[in-house]
Parts: sequence; structure tokens; C-alpha cells
Amino acid sequence: MKIELLHISDCPNTDEADRRLGAALTALGHGGAAIHMWLMESSEDMIGTAFAGSPTITVDGTDIFPGGAAANDLTCRICRTPRGLAGVPTIDQIKEALTNRGL
Repeated sequence: MKIELLHISDCPNTDEADRRLGAALTALGHGGAAIHMWLMESSEDMIGTAFAGSPTITVDGTDIFPGGAAANDLTCRICRTPRGLAGVPTIDQIKEALTNRGL
């Protein structure tokens, strides 16, 4: 199983997404799982990916939050959370999405 965090260099939420993803993996008993960081630097980098804005978390190439439309540009992503819109999903949302993907 390959876990990736697709992001852009100017996204202010990349570090927090990485932290929350790591915390979710640890909570699910997968604390040693590798998180592959994938920097999107051009529209060509997005071809063939599930990039839906930065940050996008994928498992085996599939966005764990599939409600987001594929991005056509290097942009940040907005997520719906229990507290409203945010730049990164909550740890609980990530845990649930990973569980739904069989992790």
C-alpha cells in the first residue's frame, strides 16, 4: 500500500497535513508506514494523479477524499470539517478515510 501526500510548494497546509496523516496512521496501528511526499511543480506533474489541490492524500493513487474535483492548476485545497471549511482534514476524518480504504 502506497500512501502519498501530493502538495505544492506554496501550500501553508502541507506540514499540518503530514502531521495529521502521521497521527492518523499511528492511531490505526500503522505508525511505521512511509508517507511519500510528492511535490507538484507544474501541470505536467498532475497528469495521471488524483491531485485535487494541495494537500491531497492518496492511497495507491486514489484520493482518500474523492469528493474533490481534480485540480487543473497548482492550487490549495479546501476541506469540509466539523468546524467548517479548512485547509486540511481533521485527524478523525483522515482515520475514517483510511479505514474506508482498508487500512
